[in-house]
Amino acid sequence: MKQDVRILLLGEPMVGKTSLIMSLVGEEFPEEVPSRAEEITIPADVTPEKVPTHIVDYSEKEQSDETLRSEIVKANVVCVVYDVTNEDTIDKIKTKWIPLVNGNAEKGNKVPIILVGNKSDLRSGSSMETILPIMNQFSEIETCVECSAKNLKNISELFYYAQKAVLHPTAPLYDPEDKQLKPLCVRALSRIFYISDQDNDRILSDAELNCFQKSCFGNPLAPQALEDVKTVVWKNTSDGVQDNGLTLNGFLFLNTLFIQRGRHETTWTILRKFGYDDNLELTDDYLYPELRVPVGCTTELNQLGHQFLRRLFDKYDEDKDSALSPAELRNLFCVCPYMPWGPEVYMTVPTTDEGYISYHGYLCQWTLCAYLDIHRCLEHLGYLGYAILTEQESQTSAITVTREKELDLEKRQTQRSVFLCKVIGPRGTGKTAFLQAFVGRSIVNKGDSSGAFSPYTLNNVQVNNQEKYLILNEVDVEAEFLKASDASCDVACLMYDTSDPHSFDLCASIYKQHYMESSIPCVLVASKQDLPEVKQFHGMTPAEFCYKHRLPPPLPFSKLFVDSSSKNIYTKLAWAAMYPHLNGSDMSNTSFWLRVALGSAVVAVLGFAIYRVVVRLK
Repeated sequence: MKQDVRILLLGEPMVGKTSLIMSLVGEEFPEEVPSRAEEITIPADVTPEKVPTHIVDYSEKEQSDETLRSEIVKANVVCVVYDVTNEDTIDKIKTKWIPLVNGNAEKGNKVPIILVGNKSDLRSGSSMETILPIMNQFSEIETCVECSAKNLKNISELFYYAQKAVLHPTAPLYDPEDKQLKPLCVRALSRIFYISDQDNDRILSDAELNCFQKSCFGNPLAPQALEDVKTVVWKNTSDGVQDNGLTLNGFLFLNTLFIQRGRHETTWTILRKFGYDDNLELTDDYLYPELRVPVGCTTELNQLGHQFLRRLFDKYDEDKDSALSPAELRNLFCVCPYMPWGPEVYMTVPTTDEGYISYHGYLCQWTLCAYLDIHRCLEHLGYLGYAILTEQESQTSAITVTREKELDLEKRQTQRSVFLCKVIGPRGTGKTAFLQAFVGRSIVNKGDSSGAFSPYTLNNVQVNNQEKYLILNEVDVEAEFLKASDASCDVACLMYDTSDPHSFDLCASIYKQHYMESSIPCVLVASKQDLPEVKQFHGMTPAEFCYKHRLPPPLPFSKLFVDSSSKNIYTKLAWAAMYPHLNGSDMSNTSFWLRVALGSAVVAVLGFAIYRVVVRLK
């Protein structure tokens, strides 16, 4: 909504423009009227809409055409004043003043106009019969007010309507020629309807209507008022009321009726409550509320965020199978201007056997978005109506900003629940298989027909009986150089191919370049354990390298044997991320590491032996 209103009064000489302004300010008819009144500013606290209002007079004698054009450009609304006793001043409305104001303006960009019939005290009847054809000819005319500067009749109303035309404009909402809502208005009101339909039955029940009414206007409707509203809709539409509730068409009709009856402010109050600006676009303040995230801190969904997302999931899980099919997922995001989750989501989070997004996978994806791109996450929560439905000031209440990582290291503990692991290694090492195994998929047996690829996977792991989220991010390395931004994480997983003699050398170089002197813990993973192992072309074996640098021994992984040993690797990565102060000698001496490493090695050796036997039998 505009922060102030600028009203320009135009019209033929002697119609009473200056008298109207002076009668408003002085609250009495002036004995002496100057040829032009100086610009007047009415403070916000004395105007009905609580915004400062500037009233500008125009005199043909004192001002040039250039000044007039300049004032028209600056004006938010123009009051064209005519003398109700003078037909010539009425004719000039359509032949001179409206073409002067909006002659070159495109439809939808015209300055709103209020017609003001002054000197009603000198005429017994009304001029409206003459004015109505003009109003029908020019869609930019908001209304017509007959008044009298002499006896102060309708003076305040005149400026109220002028102010209203600016703050609650008709043009963005309604096409008077077609007598229907404009497409952008239909889009905005449809989003509001879908958000307010809390049980997703495409009908606003009495309870939902009262929640909506209370959210927008502060109070619920009285039972009789509610019935009256539905009766009006029922009588005027064929499908506006269904099962004693309001359908989308009924909701749109109701707002059309408000506008047609001059109650634009009602529809605008609804639109602004749901975040819309004067152009019917969601404001940046609504979509991107300020959230300060200091360096070293991360962002996570908190309990309020999880509660909202649970309600949303339950609303759109129509078949109640605890999973969202592609159609259900599209319905969930129907209030967004684009589909936030692409086909890659099915490669990023755990899915059901049918390939649908489970509730767990759904939470994982939101957790990933909150961690990687908090502004995008806030935007999506805004589209979905978080602040409205939870009665919170903004989406930021769904987010927790964690403590700085340096403080966590200093205090040797963390309250964070989401950790980032960079899985780094040469292309072809098996990183994608490692990521997909984390979400319970084998790329050997299940390919993705859409061709989608995600460099991330996310799942939860148990660390000390606490549920934590671990994000795996695949990073390809073709040379020894790795950007610092690619190396930054909570834990690094350096992966090498045991069947490639050059593979480990690259991992060793990356470790020395980025992690040897840092506080970021490292875990080495030896992939492709199902293939014959070859000697690595490095100065020492991977085991010797780990011993020298006080790292736990390399953990074996094979895409053919994704079992409990693999899960131990992910748990170990999460543990290392959660307790980075154990990096180095403490970490390598921890009995937990020994148990995990030995358990993984035994399972891998047994698995490899079984594989060899099976091959021989074939």
